[in-house]
Amino acid sequence: MDLDRALRISAAGMQAQATRLRVVAENLSNADSTGQAPGADPYRRKTITFGNQMDRTLGARTVRAERVGTDADAFPQRFDPSHPAADANGYVKLPNVDPMIEAMDMREAQGSYSANLSVLETTRGMLTRTIQALG
Repeated sequence: MDLDRALRISAAGMQAQATRLRVVAENLSNADSTGQAPGADPYRRKTITFGNQMDRTLGARTVRAERVGTDADAFPQRFDPSHPAADANGYVKLPNVDPMIEAMDMREAQGSYSANLSVLETTRGMLTRTIQALG
């Protein structure tokens, strides 16, 4: 495999995982964001879908963040009639964000990012040694 191709494929993987980490961070930062008006919906958890794409200049398929969507799961509710977003029955809709799921997604993205970084660093080292051998 061409070393330039290896670098670009790894960089694409890192970019996809960086997008995933951004989505996880957004979910975690909004885990307590309720609606502002009575009965209003709170923050809805975002999800990410990956896909592969043919990079014609590389002649290889690379991963990419294909789509950022929303989680259609129902909102949990809590009885809190004094909350500004409480409905007529006193229930407040809470975001459908589970911090444990987000932590697991973050850990998985970190592992994938690290693996791609390792490939990138190894390839860069090979290029450096090749240049030194030729010089």
